[in-house]
Amino acid sequence: MHVREESGPGDTRFFVSDGPFDATELARCAGAELQGAGAAIADAPHFTGIAPLQSAGPTQVSFLDNRRYLPLLEQTGAGAVIVAPAFVDKVPSHAVALVSRTPYLAWARVASRFYPAPPVDPGIHPTAVIGEGAQIDPSASIGAFSVIGARARIGAGVTLGTHVMVGDGVEIGARSRIGSHVCLSHALLGERVTLLPGVRIGQEGFGFATGPDGFETVPQLGRVILEDGVEVGANSTIDRGSIRDTLIGAGSRLDNLVQIGHNARLGRCCIVVSQAGISGSTELGDFVTVAAQAGLIGHIKIGTKARIGAQCGVMSDVEAGADVIGSPAMPFREFFRNVAFLRRLAKKPTQDGGSDKAG
Repeated sequence: MHVREESGPGDTRFFVSDGPFDATELARCAGAELQGAGAAIADAPHFTGIAPLQSAGPTQVSFLDNRRYLPLLEQTGAGAVIVAPAFVDKVPSHAVALVSRTPYLAWARVASRFYPAPPVDPGIHPTAVIGEGAQIDPSASIGAFSVIGARARIGAGVTLGTHVMVGDGVEIGARSRIGSHVCLSHALLGERVTLLPGVRIGQEGFGFATGPDGFETVPQLGRVILEDGVEVGANSTIDRGSIRDTLIGAGSRLDNLVQIGHNARLGRCCIVVSQAGISGSTELGDFVTVAAQAGLIGHIKIGTKARIGAQCGVMSDVEAGADVIGSPAMPFREFFRNVAFLRRLAKKPTQDGGSDKAG
């Protein structure tokens, strides 16, 4: 198969673009201030899309959010660039500057203006199976081969992809987007929830008792509650509670391949990155970040705005605002002091005048 050369963002086979927009409209939606040479602003074209600094043309918008890319900014052919106030003087004279103290946020807003979420196409595909007593808002879209269980409730503007399984009694709030092959049971979803393909929510938690003849399953009688604005990445799993609900707080975002155990409770706007696992009955405060491949044991508490480093093994409570890393987890500074000490120890001369360093 012949592979074509890399193109800019927004391949028309996959994405539909709005526009064009003038610089004033883009500044308004970005919450940015429009600056630049008077002639550049007056002559600015209507912009048709977005592109990286190195490939953007005169009708495209780009952005800078990292000082290391300043040479690309100075050489860019973009007609408009989103920058922080400190870099306005580096914007070429042919381009207008959209000045924001949060340029990446402004970029997200501009990109969303050109490429908004696809509109909902209301209706129920003829291959879908609808259970007795299910309530589906007329403005919802139900994809092919989806199954809606008895007494389930699907809110206004909800989109279900293909092969979605919504269990009995599950509720999905307005304007939520559920990707293909998602399986939901024993769950209540708020508004504007996004589940990417392959998500599993509400399955039995990992609960069992040990008896004289082996393991005996403990009934998992709780639910999963996803509050408004939660987003869950592809192939992530959230177990339902055993004796209380598993809760994901409003605005929280889970990456792909994340596991949340039964009875866990996440506060508002938490971030859990790919391959991290949170064990049962662990509680996270608001705005906690858990980096990739971190593991948290059960029945501990992570304070508000704490940050858990990548591959961290957390075995006890973490105070609010703390930054920890390592396994077992420890404060960042302590961890790197230990690393430095071990490196010095490895280079320490031996009694025969050599070095302990391997090789």
